[in-house]
Amino acid sequence: MNRTEKKTRFYRNAKIFTSDCDNPRADSMLISDGRIKWVGFEESIGEDSEAASLARDAETIDLGGHTVLPGFVDAHMHPIMLADYSTMISALPPAVCSVAELVEKVGEACRSLSNSEIELAKKGKYWIRGWGYDEGKFSEHRAPNRYDLDRGAADVPVLIHRTCAHVVCVNSKALEIAGITASTPDPEGGQIERDENGEPTGVLRENAKNLVEPFLPVPSHDELVQQIVSLGEILRKQGVVAVADMGLFDSTDTYSYFVDAAKAGFKQRVAVYYMWQYFYKNPPVVTPEMCDRGNQIFVAGTKTVGDGSISGRTAWVYEPYLGGSDCGMQVCSDEVLESAIAFAKKHGIQLSMHAMGGRAIDRIIDRMSGEKCWTDSGSGSALWPHLRLEHLTEPTGHAIDEAVKNGYAFVTQPIFAYSEIESYLKNFGLERTKQAYPIRTMLEKGVNVVLSTDAPATSWATPSDPLPNIKAAVTRCAYNGIDYSGAETIDIETAIRLYTRQAALAVGMEDSGWLHAGARADFLVLSDDIFTIDPEKIDTITLETHMAQ
Repeated sequence: MNRTEKKTRFYRNAKIFTSDCDNPRADSMLISDGRIKWVGFEESIGEDSEAASLARDAETIDLGGHTVLPGFVDAHMHPIMLADYSTMISALPPAVCSVAELVEKVGEACRSLSNSEIELAKKGKYWIRGWGYDEGKFSEHRAPNRYDLDRGAADVPVLIHRTCAHVVCVNSKALEIAGITASTPDPEGGQIERDENGEPTGVLRENAKNLVEPFLPVPSHDELVQQIVSLGEILRKQGVVAVADMGLFDSTDTYSYFVDAAKAGFKQRVAVYYMWQYFYKNPPVVTPEMCDRGNQIFVAGTKTVGDGSISGRTAWVYEPYLGGSDCGMQVCSDEVLESAIAFAKKHGIQLSMHAMGGRAIDRIIDRMSGEKCWTDSGSGSALWPHLRLEHLTEPTGHAIDEAVKNGYAFVTQPIFAYSEIESYLKNFGLERTKQAYPIRTMLEKGVNVVLSTDAPATSWATPSDPLPNIKAAVTRCAYNGIDYSGAETIDIETAIRLYTRQAALAVGMEDSGWLHAGARADFLVLSDDIFTIDPEKIDTITLETHMAQ
């Protein structure tokens, strides 16, 4: 249910978790005009208080003892990419469990094309696309290649995104359209995978993706806006009331799409980040009004990509990957990074960097050493961090200490190892995986840690769903039962705070993410008590989402 009328309501008889460390529990709330007027225990309302007066005149809603949480804030996802992926082939189990099944799905898509679409495809104006493949989950235990995809569609260009979104596989037609041959050099920060004869296999890693992506057809503005509106309904059902859009792998300015989607009925709040490698040569026009964090849609920062992924063996690590001597790669050039910092400073917005491996993390930590905070703390009690790092698979002790000293936000994703355990065991081994994403350690040291999904860049069929992510943080037991917990599990209350209040502060939404007087009235009513349910069943809970708008 989504109650949007501007009317005072008194919600009572609930088990409310507020995400407010000073007052974590309550059983009642007063809400008016989309804001919380009072939250606490019903028996504590004084007869002559303002809350009592409001309650007497309010519509009373008995929540029947159900558990209530603040709405989830996904501090790192790619909503437009996720909305676009919903129109593609899903290369994930249970629909696709092998390269052979992926080839069959591509073949089905090819056979379903109309004559006009086939003609467009021959000219490179129509592509078959898919997302989510993970070679660790395929029965062949290998990635697809151009020749596999050719069997499904020889004359139609095909592109399939790997689950991490840092690697793609294309067929021969796509390579032809992009002009990629054996003589094409690897771009800076990227790799064209080649066979023993030096021929491209169709697998393009990191910045090598950029050789193909400019040739992809671009949906119209109205088509993308409608996709975003439809995604908003999916997010609402998952309890997600606000998101950080961490950009696209092209120069699309997503701000206007979200503004128009909001006019068309999209309800979530959105903090927009520019994927800076595509903007630094032609920076977007950003006004103070666009950066106003009181707006439903606002510009929050620039985002740089410092390295790759663990599952793709491109994250820039100190210790070599298992079974080899490779340590990944640096992706972001100094030119891009310095330009991103300058732009962020100019507009008083955040700098974000994707950094999984210890080398990539230390690189940005060392560069930012000595930089004074340039972001406005706004009306909240916590400073809006000028630097946020994304993913943090293997942060060093040095990086953790600097993050604490400077108040940086570390935005991490428990769902990665949970859903991609095969790749982690192959590339790290079990003991190293147990030490990856050291959330408890970072929290004990005092790091500002935030949980998020990075949807759709993870190997999960419902990538934006917060509950599997929370389950992963609490249990550190993979989807297939493999225990990689080590000493890094966290309790459920902490996980929820990191997904609500801490996430909201990290993206600059000071009035969101908690149930507190003056905050936005975005809250969830749960079918089961998430604090007492078997942690393995957290992802079976259903939600009823109430949003302020």
